[in-house]
Amino acid sequence: MNLLIQRARLHGAAYTDEKRYDIRIADGKITEIGENLQPQDEKLLPVDGKSVFPGLIDMHCNVCEPGYEHIENIASVSLSALKGGFTSITCEPNTKPAVDNKTVVEYIISKSKAVGLVNIFPYGSISMGCEGKDMAEIGEMYEAGIVGVSDGDKILDNAALLRNVMRYTKMFDLPVMTHCEDRALSGQGMMHEGYTAACLGIFGMPREAEEVQVSRNIVLAEATGARLHIAPVSTRGAVRMVRDAKKRGISVTCETCPHYFALTDEAVEGYQTLAKVNPPLRTKDDVQALLEGIADGTIDVIASGHSPTTQTEKNHEFDKAAYGISALETAFSISYTHLVDSGVISAERLNVLMSKNPAEILHFSKKGVLQVGYDADLIVVDTEKTSIIDPSEFASKAKFSPFAGKEVKGQICTTIVGGSVLS
Repeated sequence: MNLLIQRARLHGAAYTDEKRYDIRIADGKITEIGENLQPQDEKLLPVDGKSVFPGLIDMHCNVCEPGYEHIENIASVSLSALKGGFTSITCEPNTKPAVDNKTVVEYIISKSKAVGLVNIFPYGSISMGCEGKDMAEIGEMYEAGIVGVSDGDKILDNAALLRNVMRYTKMFDLPVMTHCEDRALSGQGMMHEGYTAACLGIFGMPREAEEVQVSRNIVLAEATGARLHIAPVSTRGAVRMVRDAKKRGISVTCETCPHYFALTDEAVEGYQTLAKVNPPLRTKDDVQALLEGIADGTIDVIASGHSPTTQTEKNHEFDKAAYGISALETAFSISYTHLVDSGVISAERLNVLMSKNPAEILHFSKKGVLQVGYDADLIVVDTEKTSIIDPSEFASKAKFSPFAGKEVKGQICTTIVGGSVLS
């Protein structure tokens, strides 16, 4: 589709806030950006001063297909991504079967092209079955189209295996995604270990459970020269270690998710299972450290952390309830409200965290930037409009959120994928 977006507000050093710009799109690419462009034989999309951003790219999303389609599937996650402004998402590999061979990779890619509305890129698993024992078929999966390796939210205790994987992935320049948790330390914990957990009588997960493995993985990345990505960071200590590693020139990047800087462990009060996530929500001090890391560039990416489960699995006693959060449709608005509208960062910096940096880490050469020659994956946002989060309106099958009823600013109006207006 050929398209002319008219009178858009653009954010960045190249643009003036008082001016309004037109964006010409042809054959799925941005071909021209300027003022008062003359319409040609193309569809017109007047946005009347609303902001246009590059399409969001999610580095941490559980698609659940194959194997858990009753929780989420490629079709439903695509609709959810569109509503949330994500034009490209990744697929965590801890499915059933796990994404540990080229056949499953090829299935996800072909199914995504058939029924998906956004770009879906699979991660390959680090270990066979995401069981942390034997290395998966990474070379074959790379040839089939994976963009990184991960065991999803599974814990990888085997340092020797991770070291070998880091060495091997250097051949393909793939990022190694790691969920950092030491099970011996987190034990039976179900939320952050601290005052709130003590008041509720719930076993807690100490910060050290995350920080010990962050430290270990940074040591391995330094020794091997691999590209390490930590997903996600939630503690002050983890942020500090990543900051120090970057200063020493180690190839490490990291992400966090909106619920980690917008909520604290107090959200669990009343045994609120909707706030049961892993890593757990932390304290005000940890939230402050995340905000500092976002502002100073230590934290590279804001991912949704979309980890759906069923409402039935959430409606249990706290110790039996499932971990998880439905996050694709709230990630941008929560980030805009808590980071941009509150003055922590600029809208341009939010672009970097949710579009540009993910594209660079995953080697998407023509995505993540609003620039001539790049893919026409764009979103139109009304940055002044407020709305109330209503999970019953989610396109995701997981219609729940700890943010239900919260007022947020920054509403996704239109999502454009490959030049096609899809929402």
